[in-house]
Amino acid sequence: MTIQNTPSQESRLERGQRALEAIDGKAGRNVIEALADIAPDFATYLFEFPFGDIYSRPGLSLRDREIATIAALAAMGTAPPQLKVHIEAGLNVGLSREEITEILMQMAVYAGFPAALNGLFAAKEVYALREGGEEGASV
Repeated sequence: MTIQNTPSQESRLERGQRALEAIDGKAGRNVIEALADIAPDFATYLFEFPFGDIYSRPGLSLRDREIATIAALAAMGTAPPQLKVHIEAGLNVGLSREEITEILMQMAVYAGFPAALNGLFAAKEVYALREGGEEGASV
């Protein structure tokens, strides 16, 4: 799955909105809606740079980009809400629960057991929400 095949006249904002919807679905919409009353311009920046520019680049599939993002957020250990959104996104772009679990377990080697544990607990929460029919991790 890729976002790169876009009309040449599409703006960064439009490309980013389309990419965010394809990747994050409801979880992405929740983030944007949560910013509406405090920093609507920041929502625009999120559309344009990470999704309109970076996620839309050729070279890596969305699946590969989500592997990197999940690993980075888990290793950071400081962004559990964003990690949950990207675990959801990983599932949306074709990663299996088993693959995401392995990505998070791999973090024990490079980021430590606390980071891996926190990532696994975030994944467990996302998986439970999906099983309960509530798609879309919260902000």
